[in-house]
Amino acid sequence: MNIEDSKQSLKLFIVLSRAFRAVNEHANKLIQTYGLNPTEFAVLELLYHKGDQPLQQIGGKILLASGSITYVVDKLEDKGYLQRVACPNDRRVTFAQITESGKEFIESVFPEHERKIHELMSGLSSEEKDTAIELLKKLGLSVSKY
Repeated sequence: MNIEDSKQSLKLFIVLSRAFRAVNEHANKLIQTYGLNPTEFAVLELLYHKGDQPLQQIGGKILLASGSITYVVDKLEDKGYLQRVACPNDRRVTFAQITESGKEFIESVFPEHERKIHELMSGLSSEEKDTAIELLKKLGLSVSKY
């Protein structure tokens, strides 16, 4: 292992972590103004854009421990934003389904959320964003072999 390569890898890790934290903090502050926590917003956004989801698979799609999903789904159900629907073919499977109220809510806040994310990413040009996407995908895929 080359010591300079090793130092560069550590620096990349730190810079990547700090950039993510900075962007994430701003995005999460906005989400909280909607009366949701970031996980609730992620579940609602997933259901809105991808349709009904088995409860067992939601955690993997939004990077959340499966034990926390029940709590988040309960909170969103209490707010009237989603409902549980039994799978007609398999009694072991329950789907989370966005309600009409949930759709109306996400449609009212998502444009502002999208605008804020765009604003947070405005430090990069369109070409730089493409390059960052490509490089970060490459990094993520290479890590999966470990």
